[in-house]
Amino acid sequence: MKNYRLYLIRHGITQGNLDGIYMGSGTDQPLCEEGRGRLRALQARFRYPQVDTVFSSPMKRAVETAELLFPAAKSKLILEDLRENAFGEFEGRKISELVRDEAFKKWMTPNEHYTPNGGEKADDFHKRCQGVLMAMLEYMMKARIDQAACVTHGGVIMSMLAQRGMPKRSPEHWMADPGCGYLVQCSPEMWMRDGIAEVTDIVPFGYLDGQG
Repeated sequence: MKNYRLYLIRHGITQGNLDGIYMGSGTDQPLCEEGRGRLRALQARFRYPQVDTVFSSPMKRAVETAELLFPAAKSKLILEDLRENAFGEFEGRKISELVRDEAFKKWMTPNEHYTPNGGEKADDFHKRCQGVLMAMLEYMMKARIDQAACVTHGGVIMSMLAQRGMPKRSPEHWMADPGCGYLVQCSPEMWMRDGIAEVTDIVPFGYLDGQG
């Protein structure tokens, strides 16, 4: 039974990340020098897969991460649906300020079903994340691409895997460090029958062991 391998990787850090800024799809910052340095350090210490196909969010921080980690990839596909959530009224504000904001507290409470002004509805975001994961795997299967990488955002990865990953876990269990992520595998039979993909490893390889 043939397995397809998709590496889901979170982008590197930006100056906004260092400054504690809440950054969604409305803040398009490039990687900062420290972010590029951390990615190079990961490359030097651990092993990233060698792939010819890379899917990427259109945001600068993801595109730059994809270029740095996979410079030899022959096919780099920008997918709009891999962008981060739109945080609306919370975009670009400091986390230290937001934790005192009553609207932000409502948004962080799932049963409140609050959508920030100018933001993306939670249901729309999760539907988008699930759909783009399906689209990438189906593209790989139709094009007979055995393995590919996807560079996107932490929230996108958490949503994808909480919905379609096995083992079944809540979104917070699928958090990924910058420049890191997960290997998901599935066969056409598994995908068509169950619509799920098995999470089998951490990327880059050896990263989890190296943190002990």
